[in-house]
Amino acid sequence: MLKVMHSAANSATPNSQWEDLIKLPAPNTVQWDNIKTQLDLVLLALETLTGIGSEAMLSAATDLNLESRVPDRVALWRLRQSNPLRKGQGGRKKLDIEEARSLVLIICYLAKQHQELIRRAVGLLEQMAENNREPHQAALLGDYIDAFCNTYQERMEEDEQISTDLLTNLALKLLVELLFYSAPGGHRRLWLALLDRSTKF
Repeated sequence: MLKVMHSAANSATPNSQWEDLIKLPAPNTVQWDNIKTQLDLVLLALETLTGIGSEAMLSAATDLNLESRVPDRVALWRLRQSNPLRKGQGGRKKLDIEEARSLVLIICYLAKQHQELIRRAVGLLEQMAENNREPHQAALLGDYIDAFCNTYQERMEEDEQISTDLLTNLALKLLVELLFYSAPGGHRRLWLALLDRSTKF
């Protein structure tokens, strides 16, 4: 898998990537809640692996000429609060299609910035699987899994059906997906994955 991801750097501009997303199918009303959840979870995986916060996300928005759609920390928080799994009702708002596209471009931009770390983590995951060892036995993966699970439990509504094992599997699944989103064309891949998953979530 890793060899496939050693692609040339993506030369696409933010404008051309935005045009790409406009050409792709738009979600229907039923799909929106699941898409809002998926976007927030992908961002959660990215931030708990890399340690980035809202400042890095806002900086990415500026670099991508998206500051009109994601202008400040409050706006970013409100977009993420649109995830129906999140605790609390304050600030929750609808996520419109342009905001969803903006988050997709921000995610892929940041994933590309941290591609080396993501690739190293996925490589470790493959290595641990080959050696029949648990992922958390590798320090990088263990720290990521702990951070993901703890942050998820802090931010999301309590759900007795969500066990540590399920959260660990979710964290590792999202980690592998981040590698693909960091590659050229990652924004198209993520958008189509959101549409596909929202029908099965």
